Amino acid sequence: MASIHLLRPAVGVTDLDHLRQVTRERGDERCIHTRNIPKRADELLEGGSVYWIIARKIQARQLLTSIERLEDDNGRAYCRIYLDGTVVPVQPWPRRPHQGWRYLKPEDAPPDLSEGDTGDMPPEMIAELRELGLL
Repeated sequence: MASIHLLRPAVGVTDLDHLRQVTRERGDERCIHTRNIPKRADELLEGGSVYWIIARKIQARQLLTSIERLEDDNGRAYCRIYLDGTVVPVQPWPRRPHQGWRYLKPEDAPPDLSEGDTGDMPPEMIAELRELGLL
Protein backbone atom coordinates (compact mmCIF):
# COMPACT_ATOMS: atom_id res chain seq x y z
CA MET A 1 0.00 0.00 0.00
CA ALA A 2 1.42 3.42 -0.97
CA SER A 3 1.44 6.38 1.36
CA ILE A 4 -0.63 9.52 0.92
CA HIS A 5 -0.22 12.93 2.55
CA LEU A 6 -2.48 15.60 4.02
CA LEU A 7 -2.43 19.22 2.91
CA ARG A 8 -3.51 21.68 5.57
CA PRO A 9 -3.44 25.46 6.06
CA ALA A 10 -1.35 26.58 9.03
CA VAL A 11 -3.97 29.00 10.37
CA GLY A 12 -2.44 31.94 12.21
CA VAL A 13 1.12 30.98 11.26
CA THR A 14 3.02 33.79 9.52
CA ASP A 15 6.16 32.02 8.25
CA LEU A 16 8.33 28.92 8.57
CA ASP A 17 10.11 30.16 11.71
CA HIS A 18 6.73 30.81 13.36
CA LEU A 19 5.64 27.21 12.55
CA ARG A 20 8.84 25.90 14.17
CA GLN A 21 8.18 28.05 17.25
CA VAL A 22 4.58 26.83 17.56
CA THR A 23 5.77 23.21 17.19
CA ARG A 24 8.39 23.65 19.94
CA GLU A 25 5.86 25.28 22.28
CA ARG A 26 3.43 22.38 21.90
CA GLY A 27 6.02 19.92 23.20
CA ASP A 28 4.55 16.42 23.34
CA GLU A 29 1.08 17.62 22.28
CA ARG A 30 1.92 18.00 18.60
CA CYS A 31 -1.39 17.01 17.12
CA ILE A 32 -4.19 18.19 14.90
CA HIS A 33 -7.75 17.87 16.19
CA THR A 34 -10.22 17.20 13.42
CA ARG A 35 -13.90 16.36 13.35
CA ASN A 36 -13.62 14.13 10.29
CA ILE A 37 -11.61 10.96 10.57
CA PRO A 38 -9.50 10.38 7.45
CA LYS A 39 -10.90 7.45 5.49
CA ARG A 40 -7.41 6.77 4.17
CA ALA A 41 -5.79 6.60 7.63
CA ASP A 42 -3.90 3.39 6.85
CA GLU A 43 -2.26 5.02 3.82
CA LEU A 44 -1.41 8.13 5.86
CA LEU A 45 0.42 6.00 8.43
CA GLU A 46 2.59 4.37 5.73
CA GLY A 47 5.01 7.32 5.81
CA GLY A 48 2.60 10.17 5.13
CA SER A 49 3.16 13.77 6.19
CA VAL A 50 1.11 16.89 6.79
CA TYR A 51 2.15 19.54 4.27
CA TRP A 52 1.58 23.04 5.65
CA ILE A 53 0.26 25.96 3.60
CA ILE A 54 1.74 29.18 4.99
CA ALA A 55 1.11 32.55 3.31
CA ARG A 56 -0.45 30.93 0.22
CA LYS A 57 2.44 28.52 -0.33
CA ILE A 58 3.18 24.95 0.70
CA GLN A 59 6.32 25.58 2.76
CA ALA A 60 6.89 22.71 5.19
CA ARG A 61 5.87 19.22 6.21
CA GLN A 62 5.73 17.12 9.36
CA LEU A 63 5.66 13.33 9.44
CA LEU A 64 2.44 11.72 10.72
CA THR A 65 3.15 9.37 13.62
CA SER A 66 -0.30 8.12 14.65
CA ILE A 67 -4.02 8.71 14.38
CA GLU A 68 -6.29 8.33 17.40
CA ARG A 69 -10.04 7.92 16.95
CA LEU A 70 -12.07 9.33 19.85
CA GLU A 71 -15.61 10.24 20.89
CA ASP A 72 -16.70 13.32 22.79
CA ASP A 73 -19.16 13.25 25.73
CA ASN A 74 -22.08 13.26 23.27
CA GLY A 75 -20.84 10.25 21.34
CA ARG A 76 -19.68 12.32 18.36
CA ALA A 77 -16.58 10.92 16.63
CA TYR A 78 -13.43 12.97 16.09
CA CYS A 79 -9.74 12.25 15.88
CA ARG A 80 -6.29 13.48 16.75
CA ILE A 81 -3.53 13.26 14.17
CA TYR A 82 -0.13 13.19 15.90
CA LEU A 83 2.93 14.69 14.24
CA ASP A 84 6.69 14.32 14.55
CA GLY A 85 8.38 17.39 16.07
CA THR A 86 10.67 17.97 13.10
CA VAL A 87 9.49 20.67 10.68
CA VAL A 88 10.98 19.87 7.25
CA PRO A 89 11.15 22.82 4.83
CA VAL A 90 9.98 22.01 1.31
CA GLN A 91 10.36 23.82 -1.97
CA PRO A 92 7.72 26.59 -1.72
CA TRP A 93 4.84 25.93 -4.11
CA PRO A 94 1.93 28.37 -4.53
CA ARG A 95 -1.36 27.01 -3.23
CA ARG A 96 -4.76 28.60 -2.70
CA PRO A 97 -6.07 28.44 0.83
CA HIS A 98 -8.90 26.07 1.77
CA GLN A 99 -10.64 25.00 4.95
CA GLY A 100 -9.71 21.79 6.70
CA TRP A 101 -7.40 19.29 5.03
CA ARG A 102 -7.10 17.67 1.63
CA TYR A 103 -5.31 14.54 0.50
CA LEU A 104 -2.06 15.10 -1.39
CA LYS A 105 -0.61 12.41 -3.66
CA PRO A 106 3.14 11.80 -3.22
CA GLU A 107 3.78 12.75 -6.85
CA ASP A 108 2.06 16.12 -6.25
CA ALA A 109 4.06 16.95 -3.11
CA PRO A 110 6.90 19.47 -3.28
CA PRO A 111 10.41 18.11 -2.66
CA ASP A 112 12.22 18.66 0.62
CA LEU A 113 14.86 21.37 0.79
CA SER A 114 18.33 20.77 2.12
CA GLU A 115 21.03 23.21 3.24
CA GLY A 116 22.00 25.45 0.35
CA ASP A 117 18.89 24.74 -1.72
CA THR A 118 16.72 27.61 -2.88
CA GLY A 119 15.27 27.64 0.64
CA ASP A 120 17.95 30.23 1.40
CA MET A 121 16.30 32.55 -1.12
CA PRO A 122 13.27 34.65 -0.18
CA PRO A 123 10.02 32.82 -1.02
CA GLU A 124 8.90 35.72 -3.22
CA MET A 125 12.04 35.37 -5.36
CA ILE A 126 11.56 31.62 -5.70
CA ALA A 127 7.94 32.12 -6.78
CA GLU A 128 8.92 34.77 -9.32
CA LEU A 129 11.72 32.60 -10.78
CA ARG A 130 9.30 29.66 -11.00
CA GLU A 131 6.72 31.82 -12.82
CA LEU A 132 9.45 32.84 -15.29
CA GLY A 133 10.29 29.17 -15.84
CA LEU A 134 13.78 29.52 -14.40
CA LEU A 135 13.28 27.01 -11.56
